[in-house]
Amino acid sequence: MVALAVVSGATDAIGLLALGGAFTSVMTGNLVILGVSASSADGALAIASGGAILAFCAGCALGARLAGLPRPDDAVWPRPVTVGLAVEFVLLAGYAVGWWVTGAEPGPVVTQVLLFAMAAALGVQSSTVQRFGISGMSTTYLTGTLTTVVMRIVAGRAREVRSSVEIIVGLVAGAAAGAGLLLVAPLTAPIVQLAVLGGVVVAAVVVGRRR
Repeated sequence: MVALAVVSGATDAIGLLALGGAFTSVMTGNLVILGVSASSADGALAIASGGAILAFCAGCALGARLAGLPRPDDAVWPRPVTVGLAVEFVLLAGYAVGWWVTGAEPGPVVTQVLLFAMAAALGVQSSTVQRFGISGMSTTYLTGTLTTVVMRIVAGRAREVRSSVEIIVGLVAGAAAGAGLLLVAPLTAPIVQLAVLGGVVVAAVVVGRRR
């Protein structure tokens, strides 16, 4: 889950900084950006934020179809989760190819296509992890996770927040890595996403076969 949060952070940072100024997983932020674009009559921003919302929803629907609902006989890591994440990897690989072909400088149309591909990928991830059936579990939208951390600390239950804090730190670290690569070596920006997500999928396949 921490590794998937790293993927989310890197993807959001790249979308926000290099692909139209919209988020790929933070739909609350995109809804705000969509409202701002309406007031400022910024058509490009409206397309970026509105399109990202639609792509994310489509990805969520696809992930839900692939992963399904939690079942009593589920393994610790259900196989449908691996399938969903493999589809996410394909979407991110498609974005990476487009990024590399354009020399990390996509034109306006390609920029939107790449942004929407990444938003769809994180939509798949968001709904796929729900197969674990853990209330409040998320690797993309973490406002609720942060709220829970604060509430439990205030209630004197700080020992219960370790996993949530690790996921939050993973998101921040991923965003820092994605933004850093954009600044120093733009062509390498997709590597963080592909390497980390690919590692998760490979590990899941290996563990699944052993069991």
